[in-house]
Amino acid sequence: MRRRGPGAEHRRVTETIPGLSLSLPEVLVLLGAVALLVARWLPPAARRPGTVAAGAVLVPSAIVLGVLGIRWQMLPVLAGAAVASVFALPPLLRRRTGRPARRARWWLTLPGALACAGLIATGPVAAWAFPVPVFPEPTGDFAVGTRVVQWTDPLRPESFTADPDDRRTVVVQLWYPAQKSPAGVPRAQYLGRTQDEARTVSEALADGVGLPGFLVDGVPRARSRAVVGAPVAGGGERFPVVLFSPGSGGVRSQNTAWAEELASHGHLVAALDHPYDSAVVVLADGRTIRAATASSGDRDRDEEPAAGWTAVRAADLGFVLTQLERLDRGETADPLTGRLDTGRAAVAGHSLGGAAALQAARQDRRFDAVVDLDGYPHGPTTPALEQPALALTQEITAGTDPRYLPRLTEALGHSTATSYRLTVPGAGHLTFTDGPLYLPPVPSIVGALGRTESPRVVAAATLAFLDATLRGRHGDPADALRAYGTVSSSGARGTATPTP
Repeated sequence: MRRRGPGAEHRRVTETIPGLSLSLPEVLVLLGAVALLVARWLPPAARRPGTVAAGAVLVPSAIVLGVLGIRWQMLPVLAGAAVASVFALPPLLRRRTGRPARRARWWLTLPGALACAGLIATGPVAAWAFPVPVFPEPTGDFAVGTRVVQWTDPLRPESFTADPDDRRTVVVQLWYPAQKSPAGVPRAQYLGRTQDEARTVSEALADGVGLPGFLVDGVPRARSRAVVGAPVAGGGERFPVVLFSPGSGGVRSQNTAWAEELASHGHLVAALDHPYDSAVVVLADGRTIRAATASSGDRDRDEEPAAGWTAVRAADLGFVLTQLERLDRGETADPLTGRLDTGRAAVAGHSLGGAAALQAARQDRRFDAVVDLDGYPHGPTTPALEQPALALTQEITAGTDPRYLPRLTEALGHSTATSYRLTVPGAGHLTFTDGPLYLPPVPSIVGALGRTESPRVVAAATLAFLDATLRGRHGDPADALRAYGTVSSSGARGTATPTP
């Protein structure tokens, strides 16, 4: 009989119930608080057993939360329960001592009850707005494994430091097709290899957008769908590779749902942390490197440094592809040796990472396709792209940078291969990340597609393009892309043609 690991029960208890954004102990605390509040208004014969039952649910559940860690969303629930107990308990205690129970008039206690109800209701609303993210189950034929590697380029000095001996190091997370793991095997920690790393990354991401870190304290508690170190899928199939660069101030794991979906359909996804540009990078030796790049807010002033950062990222992407080629050849012993089809390689990125993907493809013909997730094309638009490209964009509105669409059209138009722009209705800039899974569902922040639909649409559109370009399936990608929005295509002469 297989034994659970020591943390298996802890993970099961703290796992969020789908649709509720609350774990089982949190649901019980909420129910106990509501029952305690309602007990005050029950008929006299039911008041005592109702209060006792509410306490029997509330107190043990609150103790469990105290042991496991209380999320800030539950604090108003506990406060409301504490205030409700002030009204509910004294009559019981007086009756126990033999003194006659006194009950305040309803019109005196009603304001307090309403205040308690407001506090208690704040908890689930806050948990809904800032939940522990629940990752969608990948839909492909493969289970998904993941691991993190760190590679140093001996030929490239680190441009962000003055140390002449410092060499460029990147941290890369791999998601790959894997054998199915037994039920109960722990899933990968989101945002980091450990929960401490996940907290560090979560706080850095929150700080980068000006949010207090406690608002997203549920994110480091999340588990994705992949299994760390899972055995590679059997059968000998070779997997096309997809390299990914995150947005400015983003991190390698910001598109985990997207990466897991691609891996489940037979791709190896390698997502990079770019030190001094990613929000924070935790190296294998424990050193923490925080972002040294920042936008000034002036679009014209930012263009030159952004082009420089893009060039560094593009070089990182080419270096990682080289490392994957070496890994596949067996220059270092690895379970993925002989399983990577680096002859079918795509480069992708979000925001600034999308610009880096376009630059990497221009500079490195080993890349066979490009996916730009709502990225403004910084840097030169020459030489011409020789690879097909897909640009997924949010809806273009009056608030969109007026330079964005002309610049993107120019970048895609300078191509000797057909490129596609897919405008996704209801999408925002963060729709193309994991953001909709854990940020408030406010259209101006994460778009209007919703927590379930956002990752599905972005991954499905990407897969439709990769199936056509890397695997030669389904003919013209535009035929499949139409299901997800408005498609326009451009070719060698730079002309854009809307596709109905």
